[in-house]
Amino acid sequence: MQYRRLGNSGIDVSAICLGTMTFGEQNTESDAHRQLDQAIDAGINFIDTAEMYPVPPNAETQGRTEAFVGSWLKRQPRDRLVVATKVTGAGRSSLDYLRGGPRVTRAQVCQAIDDSLRRLQTDYVDLYQIHWPDRYVPKFGEVYYDPSRRQDAEPIEDQLRVLGELVDAGKVRYLGLSNETPYGVMAFAEAARRHDLPMVTSLQNAYHLMNRGFETGGLAEVCNELDVALLPYSPLAFGHLTGKYLDNPNASGRLTEFPSFGQRYETRNAAAATRAYVDLARAHGLSPAQMAIAFTLRRPEVASTIVGATSTAQIEENIAAGELSLSKELLDAIDEIDARYPNPTV
Repeated sequence: MQYRRLGNSGIDVSAICLGTMTFGEQNTESDAHRQLDQAIDAGINFIDTAEMYPVPPNAETQGRTEAFVGSWLKRQPRDRLVVATKVTGAGRSSLDYLRGGPRVTRAQVCQAIDDSLRRLQTDYVDLYQIHWPDRYVPKFGEVYYDPSRRQDAEPIEDQLRVLGELVDAGKVRYLGLSNETPYGVMAFAEAARRHDLPMVTSLQNAYHLMNRGFETGGLAEVCNELDVALLPYSPLAFGHLTGKYLDNPNASGRLTEFPSFGQRYETRNAAAATRAYVDLARAHGLSPAQMAIAFTLRRPEVASTIVGATSTAQIEENIAAGELSLSKELLDAIDEIDARYPNPTV
């Protein structure tokens, strides 16, 4: 297993991070513990979760994922693991059952971290991330920014100040963002510089073969200049890039269990792009899933790619991608497909 520095932090993380959002919905607690054991045995030291998990989110299961991780974590050598979780921002306004509507206010952040620590059965988390900006931003397939949709938001300086207090209290080691924009990352960096507050160390955004917005929309430059690590999620585009839905449209997975949950992947060019990438991988004797994961890891900004699974076999396949290097010939062919079908699922 490769290990990489997590941005401007002082910790190294495995190139593959175990995502857990299936725990509590598609995976039972015993399933979750088996996956965690398998991941650790393979050299993974990085686990990502969130207060709103599992997904699809609902009031009955909210927090169950952290609880499943916590019942496993209490038996582990805590100092050998990097545990990340997230506080939900106003970008997920549909989650009104969460504190009456999630916001990144002082009161909500303080409640959220204490609730997460209780469920995780630990005194601290290594990385605490704002899951969604506490303001309007385009999301889940939305391409264009609409100024008329701006909403009241907690000032970024105030958000960072309370997060800094959690660092000072020893509840959090490092800070991260998720589903952020270049403006957002720069605004947090400026607030940190101006007010002597902690700098964010990571950005968890969607990034995969069919969504290369990180490279084209300014975030790559921002993260390079600020030494902020990218933690790509959905490297397999909800399973599309494994090829399983091409082989069997009714294959088991989130898209068949929750059809409305992955609509951003049902765009005009998504199917053609998926076919092209899957055929390319197979022509080179590669697993499509492993090629897709290895593609994300080629970026210098990437510290760790987050992979999720519902079976130990999937975890084994995903972990192996961490050791795979893609040839220039293959990367050139990927760029040719991208030129035909640019970012079909941004």
